[in-house]
Amino acid sequence: MNQNNNRPRAGMLYEQSTVINVSKTGRIISSAAGASLVYLAIAGMKESPIKNIGRLLVGGYLLYRGLSGNCPITAAIDDEQRPRHARAVNIRTSMIVKRPRGEVYAYWRQLNNLPNFMAHLHDVEVVDSKHSHWTIKLAGNVMLEWDAEITEDKPGEELAWRSTEGAAIANAGKVRFRDADDGTTEVLVTFTYRPPAGFMGAGIARLMNPAFAQLVRHDINRFKQHLEAFPTADNTAHG
Repeated sequence: MNQNNNRPRAGMLYEQSTVINVSKTGRIISSAAGASLVYLAIAGMKESPIKNIGRLLVGGYLLYRGLSGNCPITAAIDDEQRPRHARAVNIRTSMIVKRPRGEVYAYWRQLNNLPNFMAHLHDVEVVDSKHSHWTIKLAGNVMLEWDAEITEDKPGEELAWRSTEGAAIANAGKVRFRDADDGTTEVLVTFTYRPPAGFMGAGIARLMNPAFAQLVRHDINRFKQHLEAFPTADNTAHG
């Protein structure tokens, strides 16, 4: 016992840094999050250097975590104290689309149209009237896939969906459509996702949430630009 305690050691930091304690899914998400934060930090450095230096540091840490598979924070915390669930990210946004409500609803209802304006979505395969298969493309051409189901469908008014049990990224969404002035449509979007349990500490999750929210909100707002770019409703027909 004493011999083990007295043997030469490389030090706690080195021993912890060699431990692979991040799941495959966690590494993928950390790499994608880190790359996104680094990109946003560099792009906004001139406008807000102090804020983006912090973003750059967090992004670098997440990239290290994803590439190495090691999380020093996790290694330093006992299993009993380790957060089991990351905080959910809730994104809410709205827009006015210069298209009739029925047309706007019809385009969104055809879920395989979503990758046309959501850059982070690689593909949505419609299986039947309620079920679909989603593929998201992350940094390094890494793909994540999950199945989703429509939970509420009020034609021309509301559409809601959620991922099915066992999805790599648990998520849900709801879109409401309302008549606005001069034949336009107000679109209200709510999107919620929760990374896999235990993939990162709650504190780090809070720091990265604004970056993810900004990216997803930007994708959603491209819907307005995309649909208004078409002079006719040719793209709203159901397949």
